[in-house]
Amino acid sequence: MTVDVEDYFQVSAFEKSITQNEWAKLPMRVGDNTNRLLDIFAEHNVKSTFFCLGWVAEKCPSVIERIVKEGHELASHGYDHTRLNNLDKLGFIEDVTKSKRILEDIGGVKILGYRAPSFSVNEKTQWVYETLVDLGFVYSSSTYPIVHDLYGVPDWPRFKYQRPEGIYEIPIPTLRVKSANKGIGGGGYFRLFPYWLSNRRISRFLQTESEPYNFYFHPWEIDADQPKVAGLSFKSRFRHYVNLSRMESKLHRLLSDFSWGTMSEVYGIKEDQCRKAFVS
Repeated sequence: MTVDVEDYFQVSAFEKSITQNEWAKLPMRVGDNTNRLLDIFAEHNVKSTFFCLGWVAEKCPSVIERIVKEGHELASHGYDHTRLNNLDKLGFIEDVTKSKRILEDIGGVKILGYRAPSFSVNEKTQWVYETLVDLGFVYSSSTYPIVHDLYGVPDWPRFKYQRPEGIYEIPIPTLRVKSANKGIGGGGYFRLFPYWLSNRRISRFLQTESEPYNFYFHPWEIDADQPKVAGLSFKSRFRHYVNLSRMESKLHRLLSDFSWGTMSEVYGIKEDQCRKAFVS
């Protein structure tokens, strides 16, 4: 079980409507929403991996402390949700170094995992892996092997594998249907489809692939009362707001119907596993 901890106004779909300079003027909801998620996880005795933005950690340090105190895994989602295609190598180093330092200082734990904003690791941004190894990360969960208009590497591996640089990449799960990968990892797909269909797809994955499954979503997805952003395209508006009011009840069912753990637990990640094998 994984949560990408970012606020509603930080999603990539809104970046043309809301600049980072405007964030400070908007009402924050990520702290309250993440605390609600922590309550829900406690109710179901589920441990999750929280991929947190450093920006959020600075604003909501008590939430980060609670995540660690209650036995969840703390991981990095970068500092301010800038996609990798909008960063050069130096900018990426600054972003991830800052995020990792903030999270480790507040959480008091070693950060082993990283997830790129909007799954923005692809053929053109593979250089990030060497930097992640240099900074001490052991695994990444930054790829979604599907065809998508905003991200996706459909020809990349579908299951956990070790990169040449030494770091492990754990893709978002997909279901193989008629020689194509279908997204079943959570997020908008989970909100859009009826629960019975999501349950059936996850069950099919577990039965046919004999591989661990990981689910992702965001704190804003349980917040149907969040402010509505003006000026969005129909596609962006639909993707973000569809079935928000149903998400929490569906999440309860998901947590009850399957067994969940952190990324490190489920995939057997340990701090000493990553070895630098990259040769420049």
